[in-house]
Amino acid sequence: MTIEEKKAIIEGLIFASADEGITVKQLQDITELPKKEIDSFIEEIMIDCKKDSRGIMINQFENHFYFTTKTIHSEYHERRLNLPKTNKLSQAALETLAIIAYRQPITRIEIEDIRGVKSERPIQTLIRRALIEVAGRKDAIGRPSLFRTTKDFLLSFGLTSLQELPNIQLDSETTLEETELFVKTMTTLNETSE
Repeated sequence: MTIEEKKAIIEGLIFASADEGITVKQLQDITELPKKEIDSFIEEIMIDCKKDSRGIMINQFENHFYFTTKTIHSEYHERRLNLPKTNKLSQAALETLAIIAYRQPITRIEIEDIRGVKSERPIQTLIRRALIEVAGRKDAIGRPSLFRTTKDFLLSFGLTSLQELPNIQLDSETTLEETELFVKTMTTLNETSE
């Protein structure tokens, strides 16, 4: 492995550690490289990031290294945070989210039984947006994952608890019209939360 490849691996590991950061010891354990070499790579990456053409830098807190944006660009990052949200959820994602919100914890198969169509993609979208999470496994054949809403779901829809959801009952006999009512409820919440 070349020096540039090793340096790229260290840079990637620091990036992947996100806000949590990563220690030199953790980098040693993962890469099996000597501490002196890792220290040298971190120093080189820090120097590289000081160039005007780079928008990130390495910070160190306690013994953890992590990437952050440069403070001289903070005005632009503040603008980004203040942009109106344009990534509304699709109809399929809203249907899936409504079902999970009212029936949690629930499996993908149970969601599909209610929706009448495959729901893998909407579930993945909701997981990526941190609106739902895996809440364990159902004690059944195949031990399917159970899904539930997250704290981000409540925050995104301006709720403080699930008890604030409109009082609608959902069971295995739910009709298409009732499902559409859930979607309308979630659509309204989705629009008012933005």
